[in-house]
Amino acid sequence: MIQDSSEFLKPVAHHLRQQVAPQANHLDQDAKALCEAMIQLGEMQLLGLQVPQEWGGQGLDELTFRQFQELVSRYSGALAFLQTQHQSAAAMLATSTNTGLKQQYLADVTQGKVRVGVGLSHLRRQGPPAVEAIAVDEGFHLRGEVPWVTGFGCFQHFVIGALLPDGQTVFGWVPLTETHQPAGGRLTISKTLSLAAMASTNTVKVLLQGWTLPKSQVLALQPSGWMQTKDQRNVLHHSFFALGCAQAGLDSMAVALKDLPPFAEVAWQALDQQLVHCRTAIYHAQQSCEISASQRLRLRAEAISLAVRCAHAAVTTARGGANAHDHPAQRVYREALAFTVFGQTPAVMEATLARLSQPVSPLLLDTLKSAGIV
Repeated sequence: MIQDSSEFLKPVAHHLRQQVAPQANHLDQDAKALCEAMIQLGEMQLLGLQVPQEWGGQGLDELTFRQFQELVSRYSGALAFLQTQHQSAAAMLATSTNTGLKQQYLADVTQGKVRVGVGLSHLRRQGPPAVEAIAVDEGFHLRGEVPWVTGFGCFQHFVIGALLPDGQTVFGWVPLTETHQPAGGRLTISKTLSLAAMASTNTVKVLLQGWTLPKSQVLALQPSGWMQTKDQRNVLHHSFFALGCAQAGLDSMAVALKDLPPFAEVAWQALDQQLVHCRTAIYHAQQSCEISASQRLRLRAEAISLAVRCAHAAVTTARGGANAHDHPAQRVYREALAFTVFGQTPAVMEATLARLSQPVSPLLLDTLKSAGIV
């Protein structure tokens, strides 16, 4: 396990600054280029960071992994989003008891030779399950529609989650390509969804009709409520993408400062200080067992707020140029939108809305009173 995060992150940061940042807008729009950037991460042994070393991964400690996620998000939101789907799938495969599946795929997964996504977000939703599973002798029969699978055209497989009648969840390894099984099962894929942010990640819907998931392709069987318990335990994890996005907003804003009056520099410094404080608090909370669940939610909401405000500041200082689709500030503004709802649960939504709906400032109230409005 790597203990010195600076030793590990220094070459990563160099690669992101030199190879990713200059083409960040291109990666945001071109799926092929984005996939190639993903493959480069695999060649650098960066796609199995939480996979144990004995299976070909880096066995990275939790703190360094979160720093890595923040760093990638700073330079390309699309690449951050795409690679984290793969990292999640790789970690699930690594912890699976299905030794045969691990032996077949895991070494290639860690190197990016086999690329894998996830279709799990529907497990967070209330109401009837989007994907249902029924146990049969050969494994499970799956039916339903996965509403969100990222990486079509780049990923060859994805990990699917389906609910059994007793509330348990079965996780399986399925192809991310249209497939007809000899017994009649069908997996069909929708057109790429039209997204405002990170469109190059090629997100699709996957429909399963009578699909047989054989036992050899089952990763795990988890108890009822597993996803909700996991989300509560890992509520801060998505905060690191928002932190990276906030930093990207400040980076974009910094470019414009040389042509702006001093007040712009004052605003940049204020936001930068807020980001330092928020980042410090989140990394502390991530490593502490004494921070309550409600405090973690508030920190997550603060990171989201900062991402949006820093991106908005970048748009403001870019002036009319930020309305151009290929302007860096415009891209970061869209990424802030995506990271606002990334891994959202009802509790995260509530915390985010509470942060956004805080009482108006005393200055605004005084102005309204002086105008006779309130």
